[in-house]
Amino acid sequence: MAEQNLTGKTVAFLLTDGVEQPELTSPKAAVEQAGGTVRIVSPKAESLQAMEGDWDHADHFDVDAKLGTVSADEFHALVLPGGTLNSDTLRADEQAQAFAKEFFDAGKPVAAICHGPWLLIEIDQVRGRRMTSVGNVRSDLVNAGAEWVDEPVVVDGTLITSRTPADLEAFNDAVLQAVSG
Repeated sequence: MAEQNLTGKTVAFLLTDGVEQPELTSPKAAVEQAGGTVRIVSPKAESLQAMEGDWDHADHFDVDAKLGTVSADEFHALVLPGGTLNSDTLRADEQAQAFAKEFFDAGKPVAAICHGPWLLIEIDQVRGRRMTSVGNVRSDLVNAGAEWVDEPVVVDGTLITSRTPADLEAFNDAVLQAVSG
């Protein structure tokens, strides 16, 4: 893939405690290496606890903006890393739902990996879309009207989905392509 230049582009990463660390750090590094800016947006105000595989505590990450203080207008795209605890918490958060919906309403890219699509189900953005996810989210997506496929990355319009950390290279490439426009 050709190298992407994201200079002047800002990407929101929406997450909270329990985020799967590689699903945050790998796409974050890819955006930054391409010259883009990443801002971590969270319902938490100061820092959050990442996890490795839902069980093991990993690193803490500083929050750049508290959810409710920013809008999609300030960003070029949204990334939703997975992690069961992270994704389950966000899908029940009305401010997280509203923030994610703003990106769809504005026609901006939204990328979700692993359990990240749970939030998209809550805001009715999966019906009629071709998507992938971690296997145990398949039934949720199908029941919400998505066409689920078992592929490393799926791009359906402005929506990018991926399965697991094993697919991060393909996911990152798709995110960079979408953000570079």
